[in-house]
Amino acid sequence: MPLADRPVISHSPAEAGAQLAAFIARNPNLMVLTGAGVSTDSGIPDYRDGDGAWKRKQPVQHQDFMTSRTTRQRYWGRSLIGWPVIRNAHPNPAHFHIAELERRTISALVVTQNVDRLHQRAGTQAVVDLHGRADEVICMACGYRCDRDEVHERCHDMNPAFHRYHASAAPDGDADLEIDFSRFELANCPCCNGILKPDVVFFGDNVPRQRVNSTLDALRKSDGLLVIGSSLMVYSGFRFCRHAHEWGKPIATLNLGRTRADSLVDIKLSARIAETLEVALAHMGR
Repeated sequence: MPLADRPVISHSPAEAGAQLAAFIARNPNLMVLTGAGVSTDSGIPDYRDGDGAWKRKQPVQHQDFMTSRTTRQRYWGRSLIGWPVIRNAHPNPAHFHIAELERRTISALVVTQNVDRLHQRAGTQAVVDLHGRADEVICMACGYRCDRDEVHERCHDMNPAFHRYHASAAPDGDADLEIDFSRFELANCPCCNGILKPDVVFFGDNVPRQRVNSTLDALRKSDGLLVIGSSLMVYSGFRFCRHAHEWGKPIATLNLGRTRADSLVDIKLSARIAETLEVALAHMGR
C-alpha cells in the first residue's frame, strides 16, 4: 500500500513524548521547523485539515494582490476584522516548550512558517521568519516600512461604513467576510503613493534566497530536523525535509495528521503538540 494511502496512526502524548525524547537524545542539536499547528491553540486558525487538504479557499496570491486593486480592497477590508486576531494572540504552551528546547541548547534554530511572531514573544531568540512577519507593512515601490496597526488605523478612518461588519477570523489575518468592497478606500504609501503590503510571502511569491540559504546552512550544521505543527504541503517548508533526507540527517515530525514528508521521515508522531513536548521535556529532565 502506498504510504500516502496508509492510515495515520495517532499517538498519545505519553507515547509520542517518550519517542520524541529518545529522538532528541540521539540527535541533541536540532533545527526546528514549525507551522500553523503550533499557533492554533493561540486562537489563530489554520488552512489545512489532518489530510493536508484545504479547509477553505486558498489565500491571496501575490500576483493578484500586486495587479488588482479589487484584490487589495478585499484583502485590506477583510483584514480590518482578521488582523486583530493575530495581533492580540498570546503564545501558548507549545511556544514556551519550544523556547525551552532552545534554552537547553537542543534547538539551535527555529524556522517558522508562521507570521505571528509568537515564538519571539515566548522567548525564543534564534528564529527565522521564513514567510516574513505580519505585524509590519512595506511599500512595494520605495521600501517605506511601518507598523501594520498604522495602516489599519488609516483604513478605519477612511472607511467608517465598514466598522459595522463582523465575521469569523481566517488564517493570516483574513476573515470570512463576503461583501461588496468596491467602495473600500486603500491606504497607500504616504511617501510615494505606492502599494502597501504586509511584509509576508504571499502564495505565488518566493522566500528570499538569502533567507533560504542561511536556513540551509543551519540545517547542515545540525544533527537532524524536527518538524512541529506543519503538514509541509507548501514547498518552502518541505524543501528542508528533502535536503535533510539527501544529507542523511534524521527527521522527526510532530503533527496531527499527514505531512507531505511522511515517506522521508524517521519518526512520525501524530499527537497533540503542547502535551507531547511537555512529556518529552520531562523525560529529558532539567
